[in-house]
Amino acid sequence: MAENKEKLFDMFPPISTEEWLAKINVDLKGADYQKKLVWRTNEGFDVQPLYRAEDLEKLTHLNTLPGEFPYVRGTRTNNDWRIRQDVNGETAQEINDHARHIIDRGVDSIGICVCNKLDKESLATALAGIDLKKIEVNFKCCPSHILEAGKIIAGYIKEQELQNDFRGSLAYDPFKRLFKHGMAYPKDIAAEAKELMELFAEIPYMRLFAVDTFMLNNAGAYITQELGCALAWGAQWLTMLTEAGLKACDVAKRIKFNMGISSNYFMEIAKFRAGRMLWAEIVKAYVPEAGNCCCSKMMVHAKTSEYNQTIYDAHVNMLRSMTETMSAALAGVDSIETLPFDLQYQTPDEFSERIARNQQIMLREESHLNKVVDPAGGSYYVETLTASIAEVAWKLFNEIIDNGGFLAELEKGNIQKAVNESGAKRHTDVARRKEILLGTNQYPNINETALQKIKNEGCCCCCGTKAEEGAVEALNFDRAASQFENLRLATERSGKRPKVFMLTIGNLAMRLARAQFSGNFFGCAGYEIIDNLGFDTVQAGVDAAMDKGADIVVLCSSDDEYATLAPEAFKALDGRAIFVVAGAPACMEELKAQGIEHFVHVRVNVLDTLEGFNAKLLK
Repeated sequence: MAENKEKLFDMFPPISTEEWLAKINVDLKGADYQKKLVWRTNEGFDVQPLYRAEDLEKLTHLNTLPGEFPYVRGTRTNNDWRIRQDVNGETAQEINDHARHIIDRGVDSIGICVCNKLDKESLATALAGIDLKKIEVNFKCCPSHILEAGKIIAGYIKEQELQNDFRGSLAYDPFKRLFKHGMAYPKDIAAEAKELMELFAEIPYMRLFAVDTFMLNNAGAYITQELGCALAWGAQWLTMLTEAGLKACDVAKRIKFNMGISSNYFMEIAKFRAGRMLWAEIVKAYVPEAGNCCCSKMMVHAKTSEYNQTIYDAHVNMLRSMTETMSAALAGVDSIETLPFDLQYQTPDEFSERIARNQQIMLREESHLNKVVDPAGGSYYVETLTASIAEVAWKLFNEIIDNGGFLAELEKGNIQKAVNESGAKRHTDVARRKEILLGTNQYPNINETALQKIKNEGCCCCCGTKAEEGAVEALNFDRAASQFENLRLATERSGKRPKVFMLTIGNLAMRLARAQFSGNFFGCAGYEIIDNLGFDTVQAGVDAAMDKGADIVVLCSSDDEYATLAPEAFKALDGRAIFVVAGAPACMEELKAQGIEHFVHVRVNVLDTLEGFNAKLLK
């Protein structure tokens, strides 16, 4: 048999970037490339529609392996992250029962709140039967109780002779008061931190100093904002404690980053990769030999976002948390907590907790994401995103340092103000559907009710402080869906469900498309939607609307037909219901001159418009 010397890749000659761009311009038919295809992110940089090998030539972080400084590709040579879940219970025995229950079902990292009075006996009861050589334990505690809790926890670990085997954390976060209430922590932070270090000096794998930027994520911060603040927060710990006489390397080994995960899938992967790289460089500035020392490895616990969780259509929360969990897993974080989908309106039940656990178990045991280290490595897109995010976050980090450091900016309220501005911008984007929340501002379940759901406040873990005179601005934790939820709840509370009738007529394709758009639009307020196949005459449509008791009649047709159909329908309706035109036709101004004032289309603020209809209809 003759040897087949044909080479596969000879069939695909190389294509230059110029040729690709020329093809794109042809397909765009003269449209502006920058406006049509280049995405300007909220993080402050552009994302191109295509990336090529040449885009990586200027990047300097590519020539390392997983486990090598500066750890952009991961701090480990495996990707076996820990599955974490917080434990609930009023008593130590209830905490133990819950902990053992979830450990038996796949959890290998637990979180325990010890804000309530903790003693040696209750701690022993809470941890009874748990293999502390295999299970990571993370204690959450109010800063004012941290030393008392630390003495008990450290004493227990030593008594069990687990000093070199115990893995976990005791989250000392004295800055949360400034974030949550605008009030500074009244005690000497450095002195307490030094005492904590002394308590756990013989327990090397206990992380003590928290960088809790998941709070910023839950307040609507952008990705580069969270990362830039996380780096500055970590540097604050290093500066504060080295000035107090501690070694920078020792401090760095005790810092744990607890970060949020948004639903921006690829950018979250890039965020964690960029974070490890930048943090390694920061530690190296304090510890020149850090390139050969584990102290420059960033330990990251990732937590899915509460900002985009919803009360209505809550099962969609599982879709969001799944992509978030996958981002963090692929990015190589140390542990992940996937929040239950029903967290915003009740104490999570057995079903929602099981689903949250299983989301991670599926990714680890069925998708085998733990078998591949840094799967995004070498991707033109993700590597470029990593560099772009690193550049913007590094700029923010330096701005914070130049203005006196993280604590100084926090005490002035500047960080909180900046995050709140981002949150407000995102709320506006949600209101205008520039940011989509499936089931809330797009494709809502119009027949769902939520008044019967009870909001779960959970453990505040913040010492019960309240904003006082002289406090700086605190973070606003309103979720992205909160305003739309208030809108729908107002409809429910009114006891009246307005009826929206689709008067479909004329061009078949346009009337169907606009009826779907309008039903989706008014469904966001929980109104009853009455759709139709179409009417032969305007009068027939108006008569049918009146027979159904419509409160709103939406004319759905084509722009060309609105010039004649809209005035006819408006006149036939004669004020018996609110008249709306679906679209923004060229004749809009002429129609307004005839008294037609309501138009719904892609450029209107959905929230503001629906609040206006509620004001008219729910009197």
